Amino acid sequence: MWLFVFFDLPTKTKQERKKYTNFRRVLLKDGFIMMQFSVYARICKGDDSVETHKKRVKEYIPPKGNIRMISITDLQYAKMETLIGIKTPEEKLQKQQLLLF
Repeated sequence: MWLFVFFDLPTKTKQERKKYTNFRRVLLKDGFIMMQFSVYARICKGDDSVETHKKRVKEYIPPKGNIRMISITDLQYAKMETLIGIKTPEEKLQKQQLLLF
């Protein structure tokens, strides 16, 4: 399964930028990869793993902005089309790791 986090956080003040940066770092530390600006994803072994990572994300939510999460299956992820651009090296690596399980 894949867990996606989409967010739009304010960055007008120094304090808001600091909270934005901290939230981003939390995602990266928890194994998320940046797919696009403000769109992060990570692979999970199943529903229990998805719930664990959802809880971790919720612990670091800044007080302002919009944050959304969705989980999708590997089959649904494989159907995603890249209309312009290329897959990041991290996306390719994640897919190769998935095949090992």
